[in-house]
Amino acid sequence: MLLGQEVVAVKNAHGPAHVSTPAGTHSFDRLVVCAGLQSDLVAKLVGASPSPAILAFRGEYWVMAAERSHLVNGMIYPVPDPRFPFLGVHFTRGVYDDVRVGPNAVPAVAREGYSWGRVSLKDTLASLGWPGAPALARKHWRMGVREISASLLKPLYFRQARQFLPAPQPSDLAAKAGAGVRAHAWDADGSLLDDFAVDRLGAVTLLRNAPSPAATSALAIADHVLEHYLRIARHPLP
Repeated sequence: MLLGQEVVAVKNAHGPAHVSTPAGTHSFDRLVVCAGLQSDLVAKLVGASPSPAILAFRGEYWVMAAERSHLVNGMIYPVPDPRFPFLGVHFTRGVYDDVRVGPNAVPAVAREGYSWGRVSLKDTLASLGWPGAPALARKHWRMGVREISASLLKPLYFRQARQFLPAPQPSDLAAKAGAGVRAHAWDADGSLLDDFAVDRLGAVTLLRNAPSPAATSALAIADHVLEHYLRIARHPLP
């Protein structure tokens, strides 16, 4: 197992795939690429289509004050809006009995944009220069303004949360509780993909998009890739 090694080249002309890192070159009869936020960049190394590209969305959370967490006894989820691939702010009770509120869906200004302080001019210009950027902006600018505003102004974030649980007060959102970044694929026509996108080139299988809940469904996704793309039937454990 190699960790922390940047992939700088992939040769996939005939036979095995050759993956080059600063530590050397490694050969694989079959290669499955699950590169998340870098999946479109690695796909280019393999020689795949540049579409779909990756647009990073940051999901921010607040934690409820411990003395008010009794207001949430389970999970409170909104009804999904079919226009968007994001579920919206919801309430989740954790395994340690804390209650987290979120996430929102803020367009990140860096692939690894876990906060507003993490900015990449290169990543931002690449997103703005993507052929589908104007169409996406025209279609969803209101959603973008709403999410960015709620990220910057706590009262607006609280207003979104209170739609589903009227009892809390603004002070009940005690502190920010970190954020995650979602690697969402978007097509050249500006559409946000809400289904799996998988490419196969020779010995390489590329997972270009794995929509939520990709993490909790990872083992099922692995079985699907093995069966439908690598033609390997997984035998259940006895």
